[in-house]
Amino acid sequence: MILPVIMAGGSGSRLWPLSRDLMPKQFLKLDGALTMLQATVMRLQGLNAEAALVICNEDHRFVAAEQLRQIKQLNHNIILEPAGRNTAPAIALAALTAIKKGQDPLLLVLAADHVIADVDAFQQAVVAATEFANADQLVTFGIVPTAAETGYGYIKRGQRKELNSGVAYQVAQFVEKPKLETALDYLSSGDYYWNSGMFLFKASRYLAELKQHRPDIYTACEQAMAEVDPDLDFIRVNQQAFLACPSESIDYAVMEKTAAAVVVPLDANWSDVGSWSSLWDISEKNTQGNVHKGDVLSCDSKDNYVFAETGLVATVGLQNIVVVQTKDAVLVAAKDRVQDVKSIVQQLKDLGRSEHKIHREVYRPWGKYDSIDQGQRYQVKHITVHPGQKLSVQMHHHRAEHWIVVAGTALVSIDGVDTLLSENQSVYIPLGAVHALENPGKIPLELIEVQSGTYLGEDDIVRFSDRYGRVDAK
Repeated sequence: MILPVIMAGGSGSRLWPLSRDLMPKQFLKLDGALTMLQATVMRLQGLNAEAALVICNEDHRFVAAEQLRQIKQLNHNIILEPAGRNTAPAIALAALTAIKKGQDPLLLVLAADHVIADVDAFQQAVVAATEFANADQLVTFGIVPTAAETGYGYIKRGQRKELNSGVAYQVAQFVEKPKLETALDYLSSGDYYWNSGMFLFKASRYLAELKQHRPDIYTACEQAMAEVDPDLDFIRVNQQAFLACPSESIDYAVMEKTAAAVVVPLDANWSDVGSWSSLWDISEKNTQGNVHKGDVLSCDSKDNYVFAETGLVATVGLQNIVVVQTKDAVLVAAKDRVQDVKSIVQQLKDLGRSEHKIHREVYRPWGKYDSIDQGQRYQVKHITVHPGQKLSVQMHHHRAEHWIVVAGTALVSIDGVDTLLSENQSVYIPLGAVHALENPGKIPLELIEVQSGTYLGEDDIVRFSDRYGRVDAK
């Protein structure tokens, strides 16, 4: 039995302004109609695998749940990390989850933010790797290199191993990101693969190796799983125990220490989409070498990546440039300098700005809102509530609100009085009133909210009841 374990943590700061702390790249649609998380789940179809376990940060839980729900893959299968502790502890949580259920599956560990164009080749490599994993080997997948890439770690292969139709190689060495001259030597030798960060092994075998080489991580994860709190579609581990766990990658904690590591070659047009230039590399281009996403016009421009989220973006005489326009930010960068986008993100943090953390459009378990306009004493939002969903029963100390329904039906409660509103109707919620909003209909509820008051921050909410477990008031 194969149990996919999808690692959906990380921030992807080099893909700012699309990728942000609360909406990192694994939850974005960068290369098609599906988000990267959704595409990772869907490429498992046909492998005869179990429903995937997704591991993500507490802050991303509702985004992950909504995206799994959209592809009908949500079934109490999201493990929440109280804080990031790298891959070795995260995989241990998944392994312990399976063992607690009386199972010992093969864990297929995948990253949620990779692009794999050749799904058939990927699945064939997984099938080949199962023979070695069933024989108690710890399999890593090595990407057949296509260039002397200095942005990846490498795996040196050793002795060839064969099991029936499967071929693998003993791992001779894991090496860090090399300089260009060294990477050229690796490429010409034919003995090195890019380190993909994907693995396959028995849950029990991984835990045994972790216990042997990093007993501190093993013990902390075991204690964290001793008290699991089921919450909606989430699996919450013991926060105090997990926060005490050391942060370590699986490479350092296990794979570089074990004698049972093997590498299975993978040639499937793989990319980790680590920058805007790598996204340009894998995207379909026009005759001028441009990649255009959204409403884009160009004149005498070539080899550019241009993304327009909300309006027209036009380029004239540009070459090898990245332009990314979102609702609240615009990035213009030389394509060979996009690795430095993370320095802009750091500047935003240092300045105390919010553009590194959150988009203008924010997802919630009940739907989403878009902050259309704001001033010193007012803010305007476009709110979307999914059918059958309800916002928390709440009140505000510093603001009043006007709601105008533009589509669908709203059930509004104000100080215990319920009112049903339809399109073109509105309601006023006074400061201090206990209120709630629900969509009782079958179509999305769309409304415009106008806030006014002395303080308009999201933390001016006192919740009295909430179906998503976000209650503050006692």
